[in-house]
Amino acid sequence: EMAPLRPAAARRLALLALVQPAALLRSTPRLAARPEAVGRPAVVRMMAGEAATAGRKSAAVAQGEKGGGGAGRGALDLNPPRGTRDFYPEEMELRTWLFDAWRREAQLHGFEEYDAPVLESVELYERKAGEEVSAQLYNFEDKGGRRVTLRPEMTPSLARMVLGRRNALPTTIKWFSIPQCWRYERTTRGRRREHFQWNMDIVGEASIAAEAELLAGVTSFFKSVGVTSADVGIKVNSRKVLAAILKMYGIDDDKFEAVCVIVDKLDKIGPDETVQLLRDAQVSDEAARKIVASLSLRSIGELQELVGEHPVAADAMREMKELFALAEAYGFGDWILFDASVVRGLAYYTGIVFEGFDRKGELRAICGGGRYDKLLSLYGSPTVVPACGFGFGDCVIMELLQEKGLLPHLEPEVDFVVCPFNAEMRLHAVQVAATLRAAGYAVDVLLANKRADKAFSYADRVSGRRMVFVAPDEWDKGSVRVKDLRLERSEEEKLADRGIELPVAELVAELSRIGVAPQREERGA
Repeated sequence: EMAPLRPAAARRLALLALVQPAALLRSTPRLAARPEAVGRPAVVRMMAGEAATAGRKSAAVAQGEKGGGGAGRGALDLNPPRGTRDFYPEEMELRTWLFDAWRREAQLHGFEEYDAPVLESVELYERKAGEEVSAQLYNFEDKGGRRVTLRPEMTPSLARMVLGRRNALPTTIKWFSIPQCWRYERTTRGRRREHFQWNMDIVGEASIAAEAELLAGVTSFFKSVGVTSADVGIKVNSRKVLAAILKMYGIDDDKFEAVCVIVDKLDKIGPDETVQLLRDAQVSDEAARKIVASLSLRSIGELQELVGEHPVAADAMREMKELFALAEAYGFGDWILFDASVVRGLAYYTGIVFEGFDRKGELRAICGGGRYDKLLSLYGSPTVVPACGFGFGDCVIMELLQEKGLLPHLEPEVDFVVCPFNAEMRLHAVQVAATLRAAGYAVDVLLANKRADKAFSYADRVSGRRMVFVAPDEWDKGSVRVKDLRLERSEEEKLADRGIELPVAELVAELSRIGVAPQREERGA
């Protein structure tokens, strides 16, 4: 007794029955004896985390063993440069999905997209962070003697562009971008030498309403991809709060930046070592211990109790309370919490600062941002231009989504695979493909003449939803045959199904009549 056919073999038999009935009897024994598993694997390779080459032999070694590379040359390392990534099609689909989610959220909040060259002047970054930033840059001197670098971040480019059209732009602008950024630094989990980053910035608005709008965008994105406030929180602090605390303990403004750098190390080196570093920076022992103790504050109530009615803290407390009130009104109050230990960037930011984190504490910061009212002045603005924004990298969020099982299963959106019966039918096949593409359908065409079973395997591999067969008998009648490859039916029903015959001249209209729309329209893309 013959073993039952596997699904892939049964589908091939159905195809043979459709386009080559005479070949069915000749092919059946071979197909039944050699069924092949067909199907596109799930998209699970990550754009973040460990290098794609982990656990496998170096591509250079593999090539060397085969004798590749040419006479007199060593083997070529086919891996991407350290800290960078290739994006094969399945990874590119995930990247596109993420970028589309970011782009959709920004546009829902009224932001306009912009871009800038990946190559910028080194001076742009030295003005902001000092000459020591050069150690983290992919910088070089071009053939014209200009000092240039691959951009490490986007905000300086934004400032340059705003100042370049400062007399033509609206008073308040809301811009977003998804740039690729480069930093020459040690690679760790969630940190690469290149990454993509979603930036949203509001320039020209001084009120705390701008920060609230940014946080609304961040939390709305999280919700849209299935992340909840139980998974992720956003810590909020303010430069004004820390400045008020330092004033209370007798720390002058000229020591503010140095103190920020030191207390930023608290999580890494612990309270005792942090106190010692503050002493080394000419901060008294009593003040150093009180400063470190104040970083444990975790609520607005605790903060109010500490600062009391201190005049320097009044504005900071008003802003913080207003932000939390706006968060409740927006509907993301359960996402944010006050945390005095968030001091990263306070030497650069001028007001509110925030940082997204996973509540398990296993990942790096997911996103971060704040108010930077002095940045445009660094680049020549004669007046202070209020501004705030955030950066949201692609590496950590993809790692989080994978751990939570929230990455989508993506497949190519191929509506039709057009299959010419033979070489003589190819001209007609490409005419059919062109007609379908003009109507918005995603169409693949078999470029080489294949046997029917091979054509069916190809359609399966590219996730084609339907096949259009262009064969002499139907074409002579002015029609083609269309078969749905994704219907849930028994194998017997599939074998019996020869598809439907549709007129070529009215093909698009007939497809519309029977409810066959492009997949992108069905998904609302």
